[in-house]
Amino acid sequence: MSQTITLYVDGACKGNPGLGGWGAYIITESEEHKICGGEAETTNNRMELTAAIEGVLFCPADAKLVIWTDSNYVKQGITEWIHGWKKKNWKDVKNPDLWKKLDAVCQGREIEWNWIKGHAGHAGNEMADQLANQGAEEMLMQLKNGKADDAKKKAESDWLLNDPFGLDLTDSDEDLPDEEALDDDAMAAAEVNALVEDVTEPAVQPSAAAIHPKIVITSATLDIQGPRQLILDTETTGFYFQDSDRIIEIGAIEMINRKLTGSSIHIYINPQKPVGESENIHGISDDFLKDKPLYAEIADTLFDYLKGAEIIAHNATFDMNFLNMEFKRAGFPALSEVCEVTDTLAMAKSKHPGQKNSLDALVRRYEIPQRDRTFHGALLDAEILSDVYLAMTGGQVSFDIDALTHADGAQAEMARQAVQIDLPVILPNAEELTEHENWVKQFEEKHGTPCLFAK
Repeated sequence: MSQTITLYVDGACKGNPGLGGWGAYIITESEEHKICGGEAETTNNRMELTAAIEGVLFCPADAKLVIWTDSNYVKQGITEWIHGWKKKNWKDVKNPDLWKKLDAVCQGREIEWNWIKGHAGHAGNEMADQLANQGAEEMLMQLKNGKADDAKKKAESDWLLNDPFGLDLTDSDEDLPDEEALDDDAMAAAEVNALVEDVTEPAVQPSAAAIHPKIVITSATLDIQGPRQLILDTETTGFYFQDSDRIIEIGAIEMINRKLTGSSIHIYINPQKPVGESENIHGISDDFLKDKPLYAEIADTLFDYLKGAEIIAHNATFDMNFLNMEFKRAGFPALSEVCEVTDTLAMAKSKHPGQKNSLDALVRRYEIPQRDRTFHGALLDAEILSDVYLAMTGGQVSFDIDALTHADGAQAEMARQAVQIDLPVILPNAEELTEHENWVKQFEEKHGTPCLFAK
């Protein structure tokens, strides 16, 4: 009877793309094995896939393998998505070279794939994570010891798949994704040298084109320092994240010190299901979405852009439930675990109890210039919400004038003048007071407890 082998596989990346490593912790019936490796310029998804490939290759062909990974991208990709990718001849699939290799090494083997939550204290997963980071560190030492120069001499336009560092990831260069190909030796050397010079610097937001051509990221036009706030909106196939509804559009714009910096991210996503009647709300059709990326393909770039910021959204619970669900499916932590969240709907209800507090209602209440909203759109709604948020919290006033650039001086002077203006206080009329009292009474009758707003 063949033996059963348990594998824990994981990848790590210092910057995405950036220096990366992979690790596999392999437990047989009689002993344990720890293997790892790294690459100078890669992505987290590629390292996760490489860990699985190398782990399977290490094991005897007749052994039953029980594989644990904290990447839903790997687990769902090899067990579910890969069948559709083959049918469409790998069109628009990211990392096809590694997916093809993983598929090939799994052929004829008995494998049970399992997902495990990462960084949750499980000994096997933690060991695989340590090995992945060890692989990245060993690669960094190779680069610092001068092996990068040898690799540079061997590098060609498709240097990543030619495996100059000895990982033998593929036997051919024909499957290299266009967005990850490098043009010449000079570019390869420049990226390696930059990596060696300062690998500890914070990761720079990668070019959208280097990740996926369908991701649109704009760079900031204002040089402002301070905590990031991201005004965000999503469009979905429906209202129920628990019932397989999916995100189809995400838009977010950046604000620092109450100033829009000009930076934004906008992505359309293929939900792999019909949009149905929700098209009447957002105007996005199935035909429009059919060539858009899957969430798993854009998750790493989106997560890097959003993490650490304060997310501002209208009815934020709705957006965060969907985003948490999508990121967990892609093998990431819940976004709410790495971001603060501010709900402008809750703010509006607190400021205007008993009144309509939809985004359209707030636009009218605060006399914000109208935009064409025949259909809802994520980026458009995020732009409108930024105006609403600033109006609800006191207007677009800079509290940190020194943080603004010299070119923004004129606007800063206007902001200082705006501080001196007394904001109007709008008191409710008799009809509104009567409606409020009736609402409070109905609340108490329905719930059996006095309303917070009762006198």
